[in-house]
Amino acid sequence: MIKAAIDLQDLRRKIYMKAKANKSWRFWGIYVHICKIETLYTSYKLAKQNNGAPGLDGVTFNKIELAGVDKFLQSIRDDLLAKTYYPLKNRKQEIPKSGGKLRTLSIPCIKDRVVQGAVKLILEAIFEADFQPGSYGYRPKRTAVKAVEKVTIAAIKNMTRVIDLDLKSYFDTVQHDILLGKIAIRVNDHEVIWLLKRILKVGGKRGVPQGGPLSPLMSNIYLNEIDKMLERAKAFTSSDGYQHIEYARWADDIIILIDNYRKWDWLMHSVYKRLCEELSKLGVTLNLEKTRQIELKKNETFSFLGFVFRRIKTRQGKWGIIKTPKMEARTKLLRKLKEVFRRHGSQPIERVIYLINPILRGWVNYYRIGNSSWCFTYVKDWVEKKTRRHLMRARSWQGFGWERWNKQLLYQILGLYSDYKIRYYQLPKVSPIR
Repeated sequence: MIKAAIDLQDLRRKIYMKAKANKSWRFWGIYVHICKIETLYTSYKLAKQNNGAPGLDGVTFNKIELAGVDKFLQSIRDDLLAKTYYPLKNRKQEIPKSGGKLRTLSIPCIKDRVVQGAVKLILEAIFEADFQPGSYGYRPKRTAVKAVEKVTIAAIKNMTRVIDLDLKSYFDTVQHDILLGKIAIRVNDHEVIWLLKRILKVGGKRGVPQGGPLSPLMSNIYLNEIDKMLERAKAFTSSDGYQHIEYARWADDIIILIDNYRKWDWLMHSVYKRLCEELSKLGVTLNLEKTRQIELKKNETFSFLGFVFRRIKTRQGKWGIIKTPKMEARTKLLRKLKEVFRRHGSQPIERVIYLINPILRGWVNYYRIGNSSWCFTYVKDWVEKKTRRHLMRARSWQGFGWERWNKQLLYQILGLYSDYKIRYYQLPKVSPIR
């Protein structure tokens, strides 16, 4: 997330501080801030930074900048102020999921992305003050690394009974009236509600389309009561000075960990029952085929944010938790790299390395927080073999050229990505709104 302009940054900080100080305050007169050129320009920069594909209108960032960004943003502002803004339908695009299934993304046109981003910049400052500590997905300064570490620490502290929740078609089942009601608790501005209604209705009578900049914030608002219920459970069971329940949520991916001591046997059933009750109020159902209750002490495992968590005995004779990349994550990476090698088979190896290095760097930087050494070794060897094969085929030679192409050539001269070391980062404490 890029840094907002200083005036907008100050505005967001003031809104956040007011929302944090007064939990019952309803904000009014905020539509004018959404319509400001400054807000729209910041939203445009964020949209361009993501470099997404065009929507149904086919308009790209290059076309917009050729015609003039100021003119483009002014036309959006005029439509918003005159209440003549009508979002276009989203372009549907299917992407593969694990298990051979497909996820449908709804891609708005750039104009609609800018409007959604402007709404998010203002509303995020309000609702960030209400979100709970266990919510991590798509929030400022809250990363998957922190969520993974929170789950790891809880499991080490003997919270080895795990509820792995899977919500059935969550984004498609969000009810607009419930969502707008939750927003209205904090927003007393009918113009903002009007704009949100138009944005939501484009996707149908219910659901929050995945693919727009506003969708993650809406999903967090919708599930915030689930987080509050779990925070109350944490407070209720910690009267003895110890914590007996922990949770982490990333969008609709929820992991709950419960103390394994027999005194807390009742907590597993109680938490699960209350979750079902709260989800029922939202019209959200559990996918019973994928929702599991796990006992790490019985050598069972669970996955969260691309890692598989497993309980092991350390060399010091103590029980610990290891987290390794999911097999599906590794397979997805290799498939992506293989496609690059295939599509650029006639290109120089320098071009191929230029394309695969950012993919490798991003994937390794994410998974290096886990026990990923064995997986990294496999990936490194695989990439090295594919690179050697590319060099040999370019010369119509057979084999991998083990003696012809040494590692110094691959990594130091050609610049193939080589940093597969496991590292742990000390993340600084920072304000959630900047």
